[in-house]
Amino acid sequence: MNDVQRYTKIAIILHWLIALLIIALLVLGLWLGTLPEQSPFEASFDLFNLGLYTVTLPEPTYVNGFYFNLHKSLGVTVLALIALRVLWRLTHAAPPLPNSMQAWEKLLAHLGHIGLYILMIAVPVSGFIMSWFGKYGVAWFGVPLVDALKNEKVSHFFEEVHEFTAWALIVLLVIHVLAAIKHKLIDKDTVMKRMSLLG
Repeated sequence: MNDVQRYTKIAIILHWLIALLIIALLVLGLWLGTLPEQSPFEASFDLFNLGLYTVTLPEPTYVNGFYFNLHKSLGVTVLALIALRVLWRLTHAAPPLPNSMQAWEKLLAHLGHIGLYILMIAVPVSGFIMSWFGKYGVAWFGVPLVDALKNEKVSHFFEEVHEFTAWALIVLLVIHVLAAIKHKLIDKDTVMKRMSLLG
């Protein structure tokens, strides 16, 4: 259908870019939880132990620290993109949902999107605060943003918040994807076309 009302190009690009980064961050976060506490001190190492790319740094560093800093840097990037996405959404109305959807379906879709926005903000913000009050502070790809305040109780609290909201986000993302598949394969409506990169 050529009369599908779509999101703006900026909104579509931000949606898919943020989606890819969030998936990468969630996978990386889960992987970080499997790392041993002690890590080698090296300037060159196999990235993610996949045999695909060798990281070469100007000076040796703890390998675990490299991965945690990568996670923090990507998290800060996602937070900035989400802030831009929220600003864009507040100034650009979303296209209407298809008339074929029931009122309760539209309400659930609306509540689901609100939940996603809340969690997409809560996860990186809690991670940022956790690191800020932790031992190492936060840097964005080597650029220092905040120094460590070294408050173990506050850091631990926000670590728990970070983990809980991350799992909640995973659950909501799975529901979001399943709903999109339902609209595409079962309802055969135009919901997915509204956010399509093509067309």
